[in-house]
Amino acid sequence: MSIETISYFIVMLGIAVALVAALVAFVFRVGKEIVKYFKLLRHKDNPVLSPPEYSDWEAVGTYNPAAVKDDQGNVHIVYRAIGADGMSRFGYAVSPDGKNFGDKSPYPIFVMQSPRKPGEQDCLPKFDPVIYPSGGSWGGSEDPRMVRIDGRIYLTLNAFDGWDFLRVAVSSIDEKDFFSKKWKWSRPIFISPAKEIHKNWVLFPEKINGKFAVLHSIVPKVEVEYIDNFNKFSDEGSFFIKSWCGPRISLPPRKSWDTWIRSQGPPPIKTDKGWLVLYHAHERNEFHKYKLGAMLLDLNDPTKITHSSVGPILEPDEWYENDWKPGVIYACGAVVKDGELFVYYGGGDKHVCVAHTPLNDLLESLIQV
Repeated sequence: MSIETISYFIVMLGIAVALVAALVAFVFRVGKEIVKYFKLLRHKDNPVLSPPEYSDWEAVGTYNPAAVKDDQGNVHIVYRAIGADGMSRFGYAVSPDGKNFGDKSPYPIFVMQSPRKPGEQDCLPKFDPVIYPSGGSWGGSEDPRMVRIDGRIYLTLNAFDGWDFLRVAVSSIDEKDFFSKKWKWSRPIFISPAKEIHKNWVLFPEKINGKFAVLHSIVPKVEVEYIDNFNKFSDEGSFFIKSWCGPRISLPPRKSWDTWIRSQGPPPIKTDKGWLVLYHAHERNEFHKYKLGAMLLDLNDPTKITHSSVGPILEPDEWYENDWKPGVIYACGAVVKDGELFVYYGGGDKHVCVAHTPLNDLLESLIQV
């Protein structure tokens, strides 16, 4: 065999190796892009609830819905409503298919007063048209989350503490009363301390080692508090959950897409791959947008993150996600119905919206990373 022939085969072999390497790199890159751009599907008839024209208590906004499913598969939501008086209250609606909420309460089902005692300074709500602390209102309760545990429905919420602070409270109701629309809520119990800002704490949907589990932070680390009984919390006592306190945007920026994580969204969902947690985050170049990400927590130790989405699974691109407060997707509720994950979120701090996907598709996109 001549030197020219050998040289030719060497060159061709080199080309073949380069082509195979390029093909492998392409397939890998395309695979990563498929994972990166996994998205929830929006309901074609979004928004499913919007502020009605004639209803003072929800005239400004209906958004940020909590969600639970009953044994018949009906989806019940409790949503935040802002009235013409600027106060936040909770409304209610139910849907047999999780998308069409024609059965809706004509009045608020939960009203929260100021946690301060009568006579204390700053007890009454007040309004500053430029600086308001949270989501456009200036008193009441906001951003509910719900879970079913042992025959009761537990509601966590953010409550205004005067004007400058927010606290997390827990109320509950017998699920039979809830599903029959008898609003016999227990007295709200505050589980975060006064004179601090804490928001968006959620309960795991089942007890862990016989205790309630409160997911109260996911940055700078995942923090879970285990509680025997919520009655141990008292304004007269000193027992509160000690959580990281401060603006999340003051933390060092992350190197992933979720440069600044704001908070957890709906309560965790138990899957065979781990606890599924959806969360809100900002990207470095689009700080004005609230985007939705997903992560999996270890089933045995939920303070450990096992997988995270490499990109947002929902971004505020539709008109109803920019209608009032531009660039906001804010999820507070999620249920699994016939293998489909339904995510309930507020669009633009004004509308109730729904997005969905087969649960297994989302889980596969997470564990591939």
